[in-house]
Amino acid sequence: MSEMWIGGGRTGAADGRVFDVVNPATEEVIDTAPRAGAVDVDKAVATALRAFPEWRRTPGIERAEKLHSVARKIREDEEGLAVLLTKEGGKPLPENRDEVEWIAACFDYYAEIGRDAVGRVISPVARNQLNFVLKEPYGVCGLIVPWNYPLLLLTWKLAPALAAGNTVVAKPSEHTPLSTLRLAKALEELPEGVVNVITGYGPEAGMPLVAHRDVELVAFTGSQATGRKVAVACAEQLKKCHLELGGNDPLIVDEGVDLDVAARGAAWACYLNMGQVCTSAERFYVVGKAFDEFVDRFVAFTKTLRIGDPLGPDVDLGPMVSAEQRAKVEKKIADSVSAGARLIVGGRRPGRFAKGFFYEPTVLVDVAASMPLMREETFGPVAPIVRCRDIDEAIALADRSEYGLGASIYTNSLEHAMKAMEQVHAGTFWINDPLTDNDAGPFGGMRRSGIGRELGSEGIEDFRDSKHVHLDYVIGAKPYWYPYRYGRPRE
Repeated sequence: MSEMWIGGGRTGAADGRVFDVVNPATEEVIDTAPRAGAVDVDKAVATALRAFPEWRRTPGIERAEKLHSVARKIREDEEGLAVLLTKEGGKPLPENRDEVEWIAACFDYYAEIGRDAVGRVISPVARNQLNFVLKEPYGVCGLIVPWNYPLLLLTWKLAPALAAGNTVVAKPSEHTPLSTLRLAKALEELPEGVVNVITGYGPEAGMPLVAHRDVELVAFTGSQATGRKVAVACAEQLKKCHLELGGNDPLIVDEGVDLDVAARGAAWACYLNMGQVCTSAERFYVVGKAFDEFVDRFVAFTKTLRIGDPLGPDVDLGPMVSAEQRAKVEKKIADSVSAGARLIVGGRRPGRFAKGFFYEPTVLVDVAASMPLMREETFGPVAPIVRCRDIDEAIALADRSEYGLGASIYTNSLEHAMKAMEQVHAGTFWINDPLTDNDAGPFGGMRRSGIGRELGSEGIEDFRDSKHVHLDYVIGAKPYWYPYRYGRPRE
């Protein structure tokens, strides 16, 4: 059994309960993890609270050295972390090797950002005064992350939270706790209690963490429905809340582009991690004459994608994370076909796998804007493709959503690119290169896709509070104090 990480040591749940972690490619139990409850949450939060005063006073350059050390240890364990990520989450091994390098780079990035960005001096309002703004940590932060990128989405919160001087209690998804518990080995050089990891289910461990009176900030990535519950619980205590709630991202293909490149890029944006990416391209809008040829090339490329054991060689797509997630996607496809959509390729479970939550990448046309497939987050390997009269219609349809996480366009026209960028609500807008992230660029959503930003300087700002300090270094009475002098000017 893997154990939780609290106070710099390993421990099980207080009541001894555990839950199984299943390999989605084989449906076999990999390991068990502690099933934490409110008692375990209390212990982890109390530990983080005790560690906070000393960690917040640690000089920025010393914190930076420790975060760089974490990055080095992550790289030393790259293959072990990547294999475990593959076993519990189902992404192909090359994608998980990338994920491990991304998190190491993120720790390095915030090691440098955090040691210098501590505030600013501002202009005073009178002589003999000094005014400055301090950036201070909140205290204990509760970090709750999903299963699709368990280490990356944790690190996007964890690294800036630590760099800002906060302490942390993290809860990974019950589908993918093992890689996070292994990551804790890279955190062993941090002072005891600065980072704590609890494992378990949302109602039993996640919500008690959100509602805990000593947790000053909650950062959550997950579904819109759960995000609303998190926001309400935080609002009841007037605590800081950071939400990344997914999207239903559009991808526009303009006339005149290289359709071989556009088809390959669009397929990668759609099928990466079996479409289980919050910024997956989930709605495709193809302009005018490009439609038929794009669909042909997209379908032809989709048929070449290799499905299989994500640990094996020559595999592009692994399984979906669970039977439940696959069933949701199957229902959405079936409902769309019943409503008039036409299935071009995929839309079924591969017959050659006796076990595992595999599903074929799918392409649909003749889809309507009213279909749930076009209005809700799908989180699966499905590409619904829509024909548009011109770029203006494509942009209007792309922006017709309650979400606003990401959006992409392939175009040779700077005018079309800028018009789409201005008119489509999206926290990230990709032009001719979908889904490429940058540690220095903020990530987050507009509209109902969330509150706050991760990465960049904005990412660390979400974990720091601002304090204005006003200093008058010449003590003296002010002319605007009592008693007021009516009808006479101030001296």
